[in-house]
This record gives sequence, C-alpha cells and structure tokens, in this order.
Amino acid sequence: QVQLVESGGGLVQAGGSLRLSCAASERTFSNYAMGWFRQAPGKEREFVVRISRSGGTTTYGDSVRGRFTISRDNAKNTVYLQMNSLKPEDTAVYYCAADTSPIATRESSRYDYWGQGTQVTVSS
Repeated sequence: QVQLVESGGGLVQAGGSLRLSCAASERTFSNYAMGWFRQAPGKEREFVVRISRSGGTTTYGDSVRGRFTISRDNAKNTVYLQMNSLKPEDTAVYYCAADTSPIATRESSRYDYWGQGTQVTVSS
C-alpha cells in the first residue's frame, strides 16, 4: 500500500507560480509511474501530467502544456509539479497518483494509489 501526501497548494494571483510536492511512503517509489490530476468544483477529474518511472518520459494535458513541469526525485520518493503562468481556470484540488503499470495512460481509473489532494486557488 502506497501512501501519497501532497503539499504546496495555496492562493496565488494570476500569472504567479506554485510548486506542488507529493511524497510517497513506498521505498520502491521508482516502481511507479506518477501522475497529477485536478478537480474543480462541479467538474470531472482532469488529467494534468504523467511521468514515467525513471522520469525520462512525460505526458502533459493540453491545458497545461508549456506552463507546468513535472519532475521526480526517486532518491527522495517525491514527485513535483512546477506550475507557472497560473490562470484562474487552474483553480482546483490537485491530486497525485501512482500507477503500477508502465503503460502510459490519462485515465484516472487506471491509477492505483491516490493522495488526499491539495487546494490551488488562482485569483484574477
């Protein structure tokens, strides 16, 4: 059982930046591909980005490509999401998730473990 804990959310003005972190309890963190998803009130959970086990491959959602950057530090069992040029429509609860399969997917149902989420609010 992998436990994931997100941090780094908060309130920021449009155009600003935030860096989210997701710490995993699992020592074999490098066995998991990791993803970030977000969910705004009244909307479905949306894929943001995914990173492969080694960190060598990333897949971004269209709405964040060019503004957000995912990275991971397997020695620290942590994945990061650097968010730049934030917009009010980026406001949501952000979740990290772990996937035991190496097959890249944007489907949230394919991820095996989830964090509790961290709120990001972007004011206009």
